Amino acid sequence: MPRLVSKDFVYLRQRVRENGVISLFLDKQINGKRVFEYLKLYLVPEKTRADKLANKETLKLAEAIKAQRVVEMQSRQFGLDIVDPSKVMFYDFIESLINRKEGTTKTSWKNCMAHLLRYEPNRSISFKEITPEWVQGFRDYLDNKAKQWDIDSRKREVDPKPISQGTKALMFQKFCSALNLAVRQGIISSNPSVNVERFKEPESDREFLTIEELRQLTSTPPPDKEVARAFLFSCLTGLRWSDIVNLRWSNVKKLGNSTRIIFTQQKTGGHEYLDLTPQAVDIIGERGKKDEKVFPNLTVVQTARINVTAWARAAGIDKHITFHSGRHTFAIMMLDIGVDLYTVSKLLGHKSIETTQVYAKILDKNKQAAVNKIPSIFT
Repeated sequence: MPRLVSKDFVYLRQRVRENGVISLFLDKQINGKRVFEYLKLYLVPEKTRADKLANKETLKLAEAIKAQRVVEMQSRQFGLDIVDPSKVMFYDFIESLINRKEGTTKTSWKNCMAHLLRYEPNRSISFKEITPEWVQGFRDYLDNKAKQWDIDSRKREVDPKPISQGTKALMFQKFCSALNLAVRQGIISSNPSVNVERFKEPESDREFLTIEELRQLTSTPPPDKEVARAFLFSCLTGLRWSDIVNLRWSNVKKLGNSTRIIFTQQKTGGHEYLDLTPQAVDIIGERGKKDEKVFPNLTVVQTARINVTAWARAAGIDKHITFHSGRHTFAIMMLDIGVDLYTVSKLLGHKSIETTQVYAKILDKNKQAAVNKIPSIFT
């Protein structure tokens, strides 16, 4: 570990939250000014071996960031340029990010990498060459040249269509996130994408089930009972596939007459509490061992999507229902029975209430559609 001179310092500190999760942050003094840098890294209560391993990796990452900050402070003191962007390969950095991801998030990052390689096939490009003009060029490629399936030869069509507006926004957002991370790690001093216009994300159609449609579904034999059980649990809790498939009995707590799950969201890393309804408790059934999964027979999300879609069609539901529709169903159901937007936002684990407001708009549209069905009373 490099040593600092003068009275500057960097300490890795911990702060215990009410829920038992430990937040990691850096306590720094730079030129006599003391500042705190919150790392958005957390240590969870160690209830399983997986928890211990995860905490060990988190601490390693925190120590690495601390070491980087020490090097940065020394470079400022001695006028040194410790990190040379011309020697850090951009695609190697993106691949390191992909290797840390899982599931559908990993797939999205792989797609982003594939589009980047379509735009710039040179794998030896360094961060020094990622200029604002280069970034604008990648945005223009996504907007005008990128095609559906163009990144996957197994699915290539004779005349592939342009990628959707949502895909453009997602690919560019991930690319910009990678540049932000490079800034935080001291690879580059500033983000070259700052002044490049982002894509406006379209409002997506969020298919959901009504109470009556849920009843239709439950009265129809499903193609896969375990997927059906998990999907109905999603409808009653709002949990994503990634959280359900990783849910273990150690996450399920009995508090008097109520049952609560305490878990860390796979997508956001947020630590969440969620009380279960009696129906949700019935779905998960008899309690298993702490390290066992609550839904042990789930395979991959692609299979679950196919099964849920087929189940909805068999029930006579004329909507494109996928596994994620369970989360939308929960959100709409909560708002429809009068739960306020802020509470629904917390139940879904959203970081911003703006994300939850999309569901309120959907509900308004359905109310408008219902009112418009009133027959004419005038002759």
